[in-house]
Amino acid sequence: MNTRTMKLASGRGCFLVAICAMVIPAWADAQDAIIRLPAEITYKAPLVGAPEVAVLYGDPTKPGVYVTRVKVPAGVKLMPHWHPDEVRTVVVLSGTFLHGYGDQWDESKLKIHPPGTFFSEPTKAPHFAWAKDEEVVLQITATGPTATSNIPQPSR
Repeated sequence: MNTRTMKLASGRGCFLVAICAMVIPAWADAQDAIIRLPAEITYKAPLVGAPEVAVLYGDPTKPGVYVTRVKVPAGVKLMPHWHPDEVRTVVVLSGTFLHGYGDQWDESKLKIHPPGTFFSEPTKAPHFAWAKDEEVVLQITATGPTATSNIPQPSR
C-alpha cells in the first residue's frame, strides 16, 4: 500500500468511526425515548371547569425539566398568579390564548396569542390569561418543582 492509499484508508476509517460514534449513542438513547400519541395523553382536572393538565415528561413536583399540556376550557379566566420555575416556556398548540402580565386583572393588558405562538414567562412574574372564545391547548416546558401562587384580587 502506498502512502496515499494509507491516508485515504485511514481517513475513511476515521470517518466510519466518527459516524459510529454519533449513531450508536443516538440509537441507544432512542431505546429510552418517550413517545405519547394524542390518544394516549390523559388529562386531569383538579376541579370541574378548571384547566386540565397532562404530564408528558418529567415530574413538575420535583427538580428538573418537565413538559405538560394544559387544556383551558372556553370562557375560563386564569386570574393573576405566578410560578417559581426558573425557566418556563409556553407554546399555544390550539385556540387563541389571551395573556397579560401584572398582579391585577386588566383586559387592556391582554395580548392575543394565536396557535403556534411561543413565549416565556420570567420567574415569579405575575400574569393572567383568558381562553375567551374557545378551548386553548398549551404545551409548557419548564424546570420544577413548580407551583401556582394566586394573587388575591380586590373585591368588587
